[in-house]
Amino acid sequence: MNLLEAAILGLIQGLTEFLPVSSSGHLVIGQALLGVDMGGVTFEVVVHLATLCAVLWVYRVRVAELIRGVLGGDRGAWTYTGLLLLASVPAGLAGVLGRPLFERAFSNPALAAAMLLVTGALVWSVRYSAPRASEDMPDAPRSIWIGCAQAVAILPGISRSGATVAVGSWLGIEVVQLAEFSFLMSVPAILGAGLLQLGEIGQVPGLGAGPLVVGFAVAAVSGVAAIQLFVRTLRSGTFHRFAYYCWTLGAAYLLGAALLSA
Repeated sequence: MNLLEAAILGLIQGLTEFLPVSSSGHLVIGQALLGVDMGGVTFEVVVHLATLCAVLWVYRVRVAELIRGVLGGDRGAWTYTGLLLLASVPAGLAGVLGRPLFERAFSNPALAAAMLLVTGALVWSVRYSAPRASEDMPDAPRSIWIGCAQAVAILPGISRSGATVAVGSWLGIEVVQLAEFSFLMSVPAILGAGLLQLGEIGQVPGLGAGPLVVGFAVAAVSGVAAIQLFVRTLRSGTFHRFAYYCWTLGAAYLLGAALLSA
């Protein structure tokens, strides 16, 4: 992987991580189209860590409030933080127990394309569930269900933000508040994935520090812009339109692959 390819893949990651179009699906398909061997999931983990930095930057005021509240013994801060941690458990278990399965899935662009079709259906459903969703914060059972959606989204092609917002809105959580919860609950999941892959970062043949640094920087900057766009679409009621993109990209790749193999 050269620097330009790393920048392209980092841009794909940054723009798609927070939009409901599946960053992992784009990375897997982009890798296949560019003919780039990312050497396992290390590059993806690095650019995911970059988007973690984007989350912390955009929600820095809220994160600071939670930290102060937890340290000061504020009950509301403790409750919200506890729900975030509870929602992170399903993805943590899935990441540890199903790691070999998920790593194989990342080498299958056809699977990623098919899962994009599923993501499109999830995103489209928000058009009908969002107007009826009005609660500010999930309780413990709903947090677990939202966490299960995040766990399923480890599969390439299933959007983490799309799945969690869809499930959360089905459960009655107001979508802008849900977006904040979804992004903040990604922090433990991304950190956990990074820790699992930490020992592999310097062991990938043909992948030096340069591409990792470039990919990280591009993903972090573009991730901030993507979060802002994501929230605007929720507020304007246009979130469901991302379904068209997911369906088009997924179907186009599957059709193209079928024609080329015929």
